[in-house]
Amino acid sequence: MSCYKVYENELVLAFLDINPLNVGHTLVIPKQHSNDALGMSDELNEQILKVCKKVALSLKKLGSNICNGINIYSAIGSDAGQVIFHTHFHVVPRFKGDNFGFTRGSNIELSGDEFLDLSKHISQNI
Repeated sequence: MSCYKVYENELVLAFLDINPLNVGHTLVIPKQHSNDALGMSDELNEQILKVCKKVALSLKKLGSNICNGINIYSAIGSDAGQVIFHTHFHVVPRFKGDNFGFTRGSNIELSGDEFLDLSKHISQNI
């Protein structure tokens, strides 16, 4: 399969998304298959994020009129919107008025005790 490659090393490939959310929208993927980032080794996750940073820094050099910010994200699971089940990170350049964004849905209200219980559960399972 052909692509518009922007970066490649022995572990990672980065290329332009053919259905971009914004100009410069880049996908960063591992060459080794895994369904999502949770299935990758820590080393490979580190490599992916290093490449995401390289791409983001390059996109920032496009100029402030094009790229004033960047979103880096990966959906894990269909409930999070994952439709391609090969790990990939999106590096999406952002600019004022682009009408793309993550919106916070209804706020979930938790009591102090609920926050405490949740934080304990998460920290005990790390």
